[in-house]
This record gives sequence, structure tokens and C-alpha cells, in this order.
Amino acid sequence: MIYLDCAATALQKPPEVTWAMAAALREYASPGRGSYPASARAADVAFRCREALAQLLGADSPEQVVFTSNATHALNIAIRTLVQPGDRVVISGYEHNAVTRTLASIPEVAVQVAVGGLFDQAGDLAAFSQQIDGDTKAVVCTHVSNVFGYILPIDGIAALCRDRDVPLIVDASQSAGILPVSAKQWGTAYVGLPGHKGLCGPQGTGVLVCGDGQTPVPLLTGGTGSESLNQQMPDFLPDRLEAGTHNMPGIAGLLAGVQFIRRKGTDAILCHERQLSDRLAGALSLIPGIRVFRPKEANQRTGVLSFLAEGQDCEVLGDTLAASGISLRTGLHCAPLAHRTAGTLETGTLRASISPFTTPGEVDALAAVLRSCLEK
Repeated sequence: MIYLDCAATALQKPPEVTWAMAAALREYASPGRGSYPASARAADVAFRCREALAQLLGADSPEQVVFTSNATHALNIAIRTLVQPGDRVVISGYEHNAVTRTLASIPEVAVQVAVGGLFDQAGDLAAFSQQIDGDTKAVVCTHVSNVFGYILPIDGIAALCRDRDVPLIVDASQSAGILPVSAKQWGTAYVGLPGHKGLCGPQGTGVLVCGDGQTPVPLLTGGTGSESLNQQMPDFLPDRLEAGTHNMPGIAGLLAGVQFIRRKGTDAILCHERQLSDRLAGALSLIPGIRVFRPKEANQRTGVLSFLAEGQDCEVLGDTLAASGISLRTGLHCAPLAHRTAGTLETGTLRASISPFTTPGEVDALAAVLRSCLEK
């Protein structure tokens, strides 16, 4: 199988992720629930994972790193903490349903979409500048579009939010482990991300980085191993947001994934993914009827590439490719707003997404099989 759906889940992982998870199943109990060795080992791994994530994501301290079940869980905490019924919120034109559905579930929220043209960083920044005003209660912005691999001007958007004293939530689902993420430098209220994509960790893991002075509202309440007499959730992080038993196999695997990313370096990973994405785009451009969607500037794109074949239903073509052993994503990718921005809402796209483990031969094979399918 040629796996090119890494923007959904990094199926190919470093072997040490599996080893770490297996060790956790054998050797770790619950952290913070006892002083015996199995609990102490779990607590040590959990802290080391927070510490590694804090360094990778630019957090002030490990305690600001909260474990969640996925990015959607993290973003729900952030959005529901900052956004109340009737509030006005500004978002980008590329947001995932993890953001848009959560906002839609809060009564009477006015959502303003800031978009300045397709893959236009200057235009997007100008649109955010125009939309953010004194009535804006929060800004929510993805760092990278999961559909198109387009890198939004997050540094400029963060500066606008700081200047206008508006809290910023960043969805780093497609950037963590690939691009620098700088929670402290950006001055974010919250950054949410998964463990199972660019960080090469297991499914069922996620991270919320909480900014200085934030008091997030828990989605779950229950035991934390701390302040057990208190019938309210603790007022300190990370305990405030981590009710119940931790996913220690997931956390151990996530630590191994983060360590792998830090050894390789995000610059090297991004360079690899861009090179293969560019190689694929070049090969697809030679196939009649293929339309590729990507930013023109290399520094505005990652290893995610969306395309369409003229006269072909993308879902049907995706099934044909799957039958040939090529796995990629088709449809709307849980991001209809991004497709509305690009004008592909009615068709969706086929999306190929590269990982550190993708090879040149694999992207060449996709282009060759696609050409063969379209010539039949």
C-alpha cells in the first residue's frame, strides 16, 4: 500500500512509538494516583512528554501542556472557554469543522470570515485587520489548511490580536511537527493540536497549550488525583482539564513521536515534504485534465496537495486509486469552508499528503496510476 493520507493520520510511525506503547501497557499505572513504582513511572513519562511538547510548541512551562483525546477536544475546550452566546468571533476562510461546528453549537454567535483571496497571505492579513474590532471576543485561525496545505500568515494575525487585545486560538493540527509553533511568541490564549498527525503519535492523543493567565472551562469533571476533598475541579493546570484516567499508552507513544520529530528537526521534515509535494505537482501538471490547487510561493505551502480530474467524480476516482493500492483522501475533508473559499464546494478534491516516510517512488507511482486511470 502507498499511504498518502498523512494529513488525516500518520499511519507510518517510528518503531519506537510502538515500543513505547507496549512498555506502557506492561509497566505503567495511573500517574498521580500512588507512590508505588508503576504509578511513579507513569508520572515521569507524562511529565517528560509535557516537557518535550512545551519545548517544541513554545510554551512557558510543561504545566501549560494539557493532554486531550484529539485536536477537536482541545479546540472545544478553548472555544467554549472564550466564546459565549451572542459573541462575535473572527475566523479564517480555511477552518475545519472542529472549529466551525463548535462555534455553530453556541447560540447566536456571529461568525465573521476573514479571507482575502485564494492563497493570498497579504489579502488574508488585511481581511483579519478589517474584521477584528472592539466587539471581537476571539479570533480562531488554523495555521495550515488541511485541504490545501496553505500556510496562513499566523505571525501577522497574532500581532493584530496582541495589538487589539483580542484572544487568539490557533489550530495547529496541520503544522505541529512540520512548522515552528510558538505559543509564547504569538501570545496565544490557546493552541490545539492532535498527536496522531505531524507528531507521529498514536490516535486518541491531542494537546492543548494554554496561555499565561488562562482559566479554561473543563469539558469533563471528575477525579484528578489532587485536591480530592474539593468538589470543584482544581484551579491549576494541567489537573483542571485532565479528569479521569490518563491514556498512558497514548502519552508514551506521543513522547516517542515528539522525540523523533525533534531529532529529525521540523526544518528537515518540511523540506522533505515540500520537495515531494513539488515533485507530485510537477508530475500531475503533465496529465491532461488535472487541476492542481496550491499556493504559488513555496514558503506558503506544506506537503499537502489537492487536485481534481476534469469530468471525474473525486470519490469514484479515489476508490479506483484505492483498488490500485494508493490511499489518499477524497471529498470535503471535514472542511467545507475551505472548499467554499477555493470554489470546490460542489466537487471536493482528491488530497495527497506527504509524511517523513513518503518516498519519491511513491509519489511517482500515484502520478503513473492516475494517468493510467484517466487514459482508460
